[in-house]
Amino acid sequence: MNGELVKKALEKVGNPNVLVNLISRRVRQLNAGNGGASRPMVEYSSNPGVADIALLEIIEDKMGFEVPEITPLGRPTGAGRKRPQNWARYKHSSIKGET
Repeated sequence: MNGELVKKALEKVGNPNVLVNLISRRVRQLNAGNGGASRPMVEYSSNPGVADIALLEIIEDKMGFEVPEITPLGRPTGAGRKRPQNWARYKHSSIKGET
């Protein structure tokens, strides 16, 4: 992989983890060799590797992606939760014969 291409693609994507996922998925598609998804979407003069082709596609905006919004998670309150039938009897069953 070309280091300059990685830097340019990282500027487009922003997150290195997302970039790795995009490149690996596209490399698998290009290596599959069947169908329209296996053809490069960019023109190139030299003979670059498959990962460089994927990077060029990202840099030239030939491949799109969406990063989902991060939503904060809340703690469950347990309000409105249904309890099992006879839960009080099971809860204190170990105390039954101790009086």
